[in-house]
Amino acid sequence: MIRPPFLQNGDTVGITCPARKITRDEIQLAVTILESWGLKVHLGNTIEKIHHQYAGTDQERLEDVQQMLNNPEIKAIIAARGGYGTVRIMDNLNLSKLKEQPKWLVGFSDITYLHAHFNELEGIETLHGAMPIAFPKNTAEALQSLKDALLGKTLTYNIPSHGLNRNGDMEGKVLGGNLSILYSILGTQTPFNTDNCILFLEDLDEYLYHVDRMMMTLKRSGKLARLKGLIIGGMSDMKDNAIGFGKSSEEIIREHIEEYDYPVCFGFPAGHISDNRSIFLGREAHLSVGDICQFTQ
Repeated sequence: MIRPPFLQNGDTVGITCPARKITRDEIQLAVTILESWGLKVHLGNTIEKIHHQYAGTDQERLEDVQQMLNNPEIKAIIAARGGYGTVRIMDNLNLSKLKEQPKWLVGFSDITYLHAHFNELEGIETLHGAMPIAFPKNTAEALQSLKDALLGKTLTYNIPSHGLNRNGDMEGKVLGGNLSILYSILGTQTPFNTDNCILFLEDLDEYLYHVDRMMMTLKRSGKLARLKGLIIGGMSDMKDNAIGFGKSSEEIIREHIEEYDYPVCFGFPAGHISDNRSIFLGREAHLSVGDICQFTQ
């Protein structure tokens, strides 16, 4: 895997919006915080752009991300928010310069499309972490982890034990992100090879039966059988039908990996939650699940 250079004092980060629209006011705190870290902030043309629910037309969003990919002065590209729309532009991005001038991609949720694309097709590490729209609600620990990751410090998390955990100790490359997005890329031109990897999953606002469907699809496509480990982050604001499904999202996930023997860590602080800690995707990590779950990258 190619590791982009870590950021240094005075480096420039670009904030773009490849999906849903956003205003300058919604990201002003994030700009202030990033600048307090000694970074310069370049706002993309998609900030304040509106095309229905999107931050501009597909072409405008594509051009904004492309300009940041091509600009050698921009050392990290941070998605301002998720929503929906990244999939509409991802296949038209020209990534030919990325291996020559690698830079960090930062975001989560809908940005999982780009994480998978960069990790699997280009062999480049990316950063699953807090996005500017959520900075006002993020914990100090979440924001500190983003700063530490961008500056190249080791990420170490000690997570309380969860009743559904499966103990064990292992190392492997971390891949994954939003469960719904990963489910949607199966069978497309974006590869998703989970063999010998630590798979990370999180999601928001899904019906429990849909979580079951997605896990069944991952299982039937062989994505759960040969993992080194599984990490489950926030499964937030899940919905149920009038006739209840009968299990929580975590219980559904545990059921579908019951036949395997790799370590599993539930309750990991990442995803659509305030304590959204950073995770390097495409990078090796050490995972130890016991009385506590220890994660180091």
